[in-house]
Amino acid sequence: MGQTLTGLLTSVRAIAGRPGTPPRARPGGGPDPELLAALRHCGDHLAALAASGPLTDARRTRLIASIGALTTACSTPGADAFDALLRTGQQALDSGGDAGARLALALADEATVLRARSKGAWRLRGNALDALGRSEEAITAYERHLALQQNAAASRDVERRIATLRAAGDRIDEALALVGGGEGATGAGVDVGAVRLSRHLPAADALAAFTELVRLRTAERGAADPAVRRLAALYAEHRRLSDRDPMADPLLGGAEPIGVPGLRRFLAGRTVCLVADTPHTAEQEQRPGSSLAALIGGYDLVVRCDAVRHAAPTARTDLHAVTLRGDSPWKGPRWDRRATARLVFGDPLPHWRLALRSRLVPGAQDRVGDATLRRPLHDPALLAEAAADADEPASTAFTVLRLLDFLGTPARVDLIGFEGPAALPPREREWIGARTGRTDDTAVRITLR
Repeated sequence: MGQTLTGLLTSVRAIAGRPGTPPRARPGGGPDPELLAALRHCGDHLAALAASGPLTDARRTRLIASIGALTTACSTPGADAFDALLRTGQQALDSGGDAGARLALALADEATVLRARSKGAWRLRGNALDALGRSEEAITAYERHLALQQNAAASRDVERRIATLRAAGDRIDEALALVGGGEGATGAGVDVGAVRLSRHLPAADALAAFTELVRLRTAERGAADPAVRRLAALYAEHRRLSDRDPMADPLLGGAEPIGVPGLRRFLAGRTVCLVADTPHTAEQEQRPGSSLAALIGGYDLVVRCDAVRHAAPTARTDLHAVTLRGDSPWKGPRWDRRATARLVFGDPLPHWRLALRSRLVPGAQDRVGDATLRRPLHDPALLAEAAADADEPASTAFTVLRLLDFLGTPARVDLIGFEGPAALPPREREWIGARTGRTDDTAVRITLR
């Protein structure tokens, strides 16, 4: 392996040059300057590995093989070496240690210059910064990745990681406010020995400073002091968040809570249809080869509302919305229809939360709307409308339509089957009619967007 490593290092230096050499002018068909810079970073890493002695770690062996593939791609005319660059960055990260994370970050930096709209490059950069304990910078990179990511399912772990990093930083901010350094939220921090505690510190330094702060305050005021007890609790929460991502709420059936930003990404660029629950629509939807079944199957997201009594239990439901009606606390059958996401509308908050925890079925949904989505028509942060007449509350379908229209990210929103017995109230039909773009001759499909 040592001879192979030496030969690979020679090849890398031959293509990219040695450290400190000026960037080459790109010849016709030659590697981009960013790829040459990436190879120089790889060469530096290979030189350090060669100096460290025999290699027995399989992870480093895989990294060397990946660098070899990147070198081959860079030396092959017309080859696209970008994927090889990202793979090498990931292998560097997987190899462990600060040196591997620094190489991954260097390669990610070149990748984001080469392709600024590559979600893979931004995620690699976020992962590398995260591994190096640079949490605030990692959040920025993760957010760039999410802005480019269209697959909501693939975004979940990134969203969860952002929430974890922010929560850990929030614990530091609260601790700073508790000890009289409230300006720490803006980056000033509090002096603790030789280190200035701040959420912007690298994770290891922040943890060391936080540990010292707790030690000093405990020695100064005693463990029985209420402020010291709160500081110790914040420290414990920070340590837990630093060690692992927060666990999902066990009372939400394993579902991931999503708010307005998460729902907006879930809908972004997708075609959506709201399907009325009528015997005719259900019968047509289940009939093999029917035009209505083909129509519904062509949408990216299928939305159903409230208690679905007619559609088959296996009928596709990507988003299920339900309104809690009548006197609270709301009791009723559990929501066992399988759905990718579930929105539950209701107020007041304590009874809404109780209904969620008592009626969600574990495994029946991957996501559930959080409290920011429980009253979209009247929430000041959303549509902010005055409460409607209690005798004529908005239908669930209308609430969903208004929410989708407000969010504005679906590529298209259609209603299917909302005629006859399933027709919406006159006030809601008027709103829809003012915004209808097209009505099919079959009178089952109303296009809003």
